[in-house]
Amino acid sequence: MDKHILISSFGKWLAPICTRTFTDWVIGTQQDKYVKKLTTAAYLKLFLHAQLQGRKGLRHIADDVLCKAFQRELGLKSISAAQLSRKHNQVDPDLLQQLFERLVKRILTTYHAPAARNKIKIIDSTTVALCLQKYKWATFRKTKAGIKLHMRLAFVGEQDVLPEKATITNAKKNDRTQLDELTDEPGFTYVFDRGYMDYSAFDRYCENNISFVTRLKNNACIEPIEFLEVPQESRVSEDVIVRVGSPQKKMKHLLRMVQTKDSQGNLLFLVTNRFDLTCDEISDMYRSRWAIETFFKWMKQHLRIKHFHGQSDRAVHNQVWIALIAFCLLLLVKLDTKVDHSLLQLTRWLIKLLWQPYAQWLSRMKQKPSRSSKGRRRRNKTIATTTHSADLI
Repeated sequence: MDKHILISSFGKWLAPICTRTFTDWVIGTQQDKYVKKLTTAAYLKLFLHAQLQGRKGLRHIADDVLCKAFQRELGLKSISAAQLSRKHNQVDPDLLQQLFERLVKRILTTYHAPAARNKIKIIDSTTVALCLQKYKWATFRKTKAGIKLHMRLAFVGEQDVLPEKATITNAKKNDRTQLDELTDEPGFTYVFDRGYMDYSAFDRYCENNISFVTRLKNNACIEPIEFLEVPQESRVSEDVIVRVGSPQKKMKHLLRMVQTKDSQGNLLFLVTNRFDLTCDEISDMYRSRWAIETFFKWMKQHLRIKHFHGQSDRAVHNQVWIALIAFCLLLLVKLDTKVDHSLLQLTRWLIKLLWQPYAQWLSRMKQKPSRSSKGRRRRNKTIATTTHSADLI
C-alpha cells in the first residue's frame, strides 16, 4: 500500500518536526516533567493547527479538539482553554527557537539559490504593535507597546526566501544592537539599510573579513580618496574609494561608495567593503533588499502574529516562533515537491485536505498552475520590485 495513503496531509506537514531529536530536547529540558495530559508535542500541534486555521482565541483552539481525527493526532480527547493558557506560558521559547533553527538548517543544506544570490544575506527588522494596557512589559512609546523582530533573510531555490535567523526584542531596542548577532557567519555579503549604521562595527567587519553593503545617512561625512572608472552603459554615476566619518569619529578602513538612482530618480549612496565586484553588482545587491520588505508584508498578512493568545513575554515570543516554524514547514513542502504554486495556495489546499490522505494534497500540488495564475504572479513580482526599489530611499 502507498505510504501516502497511511498519513494525513496534516501529519505529513508536521513530519519534519515530529522526530526523535525533538523528543530528546523535551526530555533533556524536563519540559514535560509531571505533565500528564498536554505534552509539548501536543501543544505544538495545537498551535500550529491554530496558525493554519487563523484561530484568534484559546477557546476556539480548545474546540478544535472535538474533531475525531485531531484527537487521534494529539493523543487526547479534550482540552480546556485554561490548560492551553498555562502551557503556552510555560513552554520555553528557546526550545521553539532551536526547532526553528533546525528546520532552517535542513532547508539550507538541501536547497541552494542561484549563484548570484547564494552568498547574499539581507538584514532588517519589523515592529509588531501591541496594546500598552495589556503588554506593559513591552513599553514602546507613551501610548504604545510593541516588539521588534530582527531578521536575516536568505534566498533558497529559484525564487523563494527563508527567514534564516531571527531575534525578538522590545520595540525600543535600536537595530544596531542586533547587527553583530545577525552577521555572525563569514563568507557572505550582508545587505542592510542605514538604520544599522555603525562605524566601529564596520571597522571590525573589515578586520574580520565580513562583507557588507549598506546605504549612507544623509548627514554622513565623506572624504573622497580615489575616483574609480565607471562603465559607460552603467546605471551607476560615481564609484569612489572614500573614508567615512567625522574628524572626531572616523573609520580606520577605507570603503567604496557607489552612487546610483532608484526607480524614481532619487540618489542612493551605497558603501561597501567589497572591492572585487563591479559597481553594478554592488547596486544590484542593495536593490535585492526589497525581498525582506515583501516578506515582512506577507508575514503580517498571512501569519498569525497580530492577535496573541497570551499577554506575557513568553507567550508572545512562543507564538512568533510557532509562526516562523509554520512558514518553514510550508516552504519545505514546496521545495520537496518542486511545485510552482505559491505558499498561500499550498496553505489553502492543506486546510481543505487537512485530514485527508497526503496523496490527495500531493496530487493537487502537482497540478500545473493555470496561465492566469502564472501571469498574476509575474505581475505581482514586477509591482513588488518596482515599489520596494522606490522605498529604498
